[in-house]
Amino acid sequence: MDSLIDLSAPSLWMATAAILFNPTFWNTAARTEYHDKTLTKLAGGNSLYACYGLAVTIFILGLFRDFLYERALRAQPSHPLLANPVAQALSVGLLLSGNVLVISSMWALGITGTYLGDYFGILMDEMVTGFPFSVTDAPMYWGSTASFLGTAIWFGKPAGLALTALVAVVYKIALTFEDPFTAKIYAKRAAGGGLKERTEPKGGRTGPKGGVMKPKGA
Repeated sequence: MDSLIDLSAPSLWMATAAILFNPTFWNTAARTEYHDKTLTKLAGGNSLYACYGLAVTIFILGLFRDFLYERALRAQPSHPLLANPVAQALSVGLLLSGNVLVISSMWALGITGTYLGDYFGILMDEMVTGFPFSVTDAPMYWGSTASFLGTAIWFGKPAGLALTALVAVVYKIALTFEDPFTAKIYAKRAAGGGLKERTEPKGGRTGPKGGVMKPKGA
């Protein structure tokens, strides 16, 4: 096993911790905001500024996680099966497609639509159905996963494949919590249930992975 993945490398476990921490943090922070308005209170009662603050925090945490991931890969053994022109071409394709999904999702949703604005009462007027949501309902999550995989193959590291699998599992688990909760928020709006909202014109399902929200809460 050590010939494929060096389990004794501290950088591997630091990257693992960051991968597990980030979605846990933003889901906990967002739910605390939804129930107690904690971040809005810290922002002097301005929910928009609070959302921007969380967006900056999530973005920085993402950069730090990516730094730890690359650092972990550099300390891991390479495998010859991942060091060939076909594998390198595949890695480039994954990196390009992953970044296209992430960037186009952020463009479609905007800052508040991308970074959990619905938990702050900043809801969307209409759903996004065009690209990249015509490809997947969570383009930021799966685009990020594709980028992790592309990076692992580019460096030729089996450890990167294992960490990418962890990323996919963590995102899948996050979706099982986020999708029903987000649907509940929009269902409450549709029923006229007391959620003070600010609307944004671009629509779509919000969250750090993007996606499509059906306003009827279905």
